[in-house]
Amino acid sequence: MKFGEIPVSQAKNALVAHAIVLPDRRLKKGHVLTQQDITDLQNVGTEKLTVAQLEPADVEENTAASRIAAALCKAPLEPAEAFTGRVNIYAATPGIFLADAGLVDRLNRISPSITLACLNDGQFVEHGRMVATVKIIPFAVEDGLVGEAIDVINQGDVLQLVSSRCLNIGLIATRLPSLKPATMDKTARILADRLRPSGSQIVAEHRVEHSAAAVATAITALQDQCDVLIIFGASAITDRADVIPSGIEESGGEVNYFGMPVDPGNLLLLGQVIGKMIIGAPGCARSPAENGFDWVLQRVICGLSVDETYLSGLGVGGLLMEISARPQPREG
Repeated sequence: MKFGEIPVSQAKNALVAHAIVLPDRRLKKGHVLTQQDITDLQNVGTEKLTVAQLEPADVEENTAASRIAAALCKAPLEPAEAFTGRVNIYAATPGIFLADAGLVDRLNRISPSITLACLNDGQFVEHGRMVATVKIIPFAVEDGLVGEAIDVINQGDVLQLVSSRCLNIGLIATRLPSLKPATMDKTARILADRLRPSGSQIVAEHRVEHSAAAVATAITALQDQCDVLIIFGASAITDRADVIPSGIEESGGEVNYFGMPVDPGNLLLLGQVIGKMIIGAPGCARSPAENGFDWVLQRVICGLSVDETYLSGLGVGGLLMEISARPQPREG
């Protein structure tokens, strides 16, 4: 591509480098100059103009961005129309957005002329959320560079969206005299709000005494009608032998993991019974503020793994904003 100042008389079919205001209209950046444009520019005394001129091996910016975006998008990711060398990519369903950082970096290192920016890997997005944008920096890029970008994209899943599922959730909440019923009501409402973007819902709630036997009875009563069980203890889980994990084991289930390197959210527990997941929610999950419980719940809803490898790898980025209502703030 040639870029620079040339006589207006030689600028037909060139691209305007900077917006130009004429008496009757505005020529936008990137506008392809016609003979009428040339005449009008000469009539107002313009002799030279800064333009971009494409060469045979060049691909115009919108075409280049569209080709790269089309290669990146697999349903339910959808590209929008190209404009000024940019194509935005959107989520057609709610779900977990995944990005291969290694491939994204390789694509961006082909040339500064080709860029891909996206959300963080593992982020939950709602329907219609922009998740990525492809931007061609100059007015055109060599066809060979576009081909290199597509070759990188074809080597793996650069961008993915794992759609959420509509799950039936069973809620078990234990009671103690110190816990107000209004707090339990609010906890259920906040959980319902967290589930709403995916279409999941609480189909049953059991409020029971804060004892292992009561928790076990509630699990047994709900396990057949629910896809996932979530337990909010009136008191935080402090040990694998505490009330909630003991109740899981008494019901015939097992505890898989306790504790995670995300704060707020450290005291989260994962278990299972008859192959169905049980989440022992940390106390911070009573708040709508983002915490480790959100990350786990979102992945469960999308059918993604929440095994030990995933949970133990959350430390980098796991220090989230403090929740002011926490009984024990991390700074005392």
